[in-house]
Amino acid sequence: MSTAPSPAPRHTALDALHRSLGATMTDFAGWDMPLRYASERDEHNAVRTRAGLFDLSHMGEITVTGPRAADLLDYALVGNIGTIGPGRARYTMICREDGGILDDLIVYRLGASEYLVVANAGNAQTVLDALTGRAAGFDATVRDDRDAYALIAVQGPESPGILKSVTDADLDGLKYYAGLPGTVAGVPALIARTGYTGEDGFELFVAPEHAERLWQALTEAGAPAGLIPCGLSCRDTLRLEAGMPLYGHELTTALTPFDAGLGRVVKFEKEGDFVGREALLAAAGRAESAPPRKLVGLVAEGRRVPRAGFQVVAAGEVVGEVTSGAPSPTLGRPIAMAYVDAAHAAPGTQGVGVDIRGTHEPYEVVALPFYKRQK
Repeated sequence: MSTAPSPAPRHTALDALHRSLGATMTDFAGWDMPLRYASERDEHNAVRTRAGLFDLSHMGEITVTGPRAADLLDYALVGNIGTIGPGRARYTMICREDGGILDDLIVYRLGASEYLVVANAGNAQTVLDALTGRAAGFDATVRDDRDAYALIAVQGPESPGILKSVTDADLDGLKYYAGLPGTVAGVPALIARTGYTGEDGFELFVAPEHAERLWQALTEAGAPAGLIPCGLSCRDTLRLEAGMPLYGHELTTALTPFDAGLGRVVKFEKEGDFVGREALLAAAGRAESAPPRKLVGLVAEGRRVPRAGFQVVAAGEVVGEVTSGAPSPTLGRPIAMAYVDAAHAAPGTQGVGVDIRGTHEPYEVVALPFYKRQK
């Protein structure tokens, strides 16, 4: 019995540039992406203290336009999209009819009746299919724009100064979770003040043919401030320290937003019905009365690193499961996010461990996030 060959990985517009920089490449959601350029720890610390440059062109962009674009998105997603002001963005989710999370998303309102939905790479097709299916009966168009954009992020405390040196856009007036069209290094871009690192920073949506020029300009502008290229590995440790969920780890179709401690993104008060409403109302009720498990932070007392899927234990019983774990460069100790039974979820709970290959390593339960930048 022969198996079909897996499709060749897709390449971003910056692929040749990453290789010229000596990047270690890895398959991520069907894309060949830079995992690291040199040291993951150095890249992580650069973003925390100076600035890092990321290629995020694997993310999935979907444009929704038309007179009833907002109504379609209000029906298809759990958030209140109709209340997003022009030039602003919102974190939200798309759920199944049973309340399970299909993906977490950022929605940008680009114009009166134009929205940009940014999905995770591995879920982009699922989100596109769901939005297309849910568009029936709405005067709105769902367009696959994954090939229309490259996405470059500059993140870290030095990022505003670096970006200011190559754009005349009003960055001081650009709030967190807002986006404005502008020109960066001579390239037209949507400049968004968003990120997945826990630091101040920007995500720049540009045409793929302009990606290399923009990357080189930011590299030169950022060199005096200590900016370096950064791969997906440090993006993962940065988001983990910042307590940000990763789809497939903290978020899955088996969980509702309420299970994930993110019930705040579900807006029951918005007008009209939305997909998953009944199931999510029930999930909200369950979460209030007796949450099955809560998402918590765990900090190691020793040096051994927990990984996704490892069991959380207390008094010889399994009381939870690790969803993400890694050494934390900022804390200097291994950390993890885990779903833990409510009885063991309070910060400071004693006697909790992680089963690491048969040994119960002691861990401290802490509130998320592990790291919060000083404003």
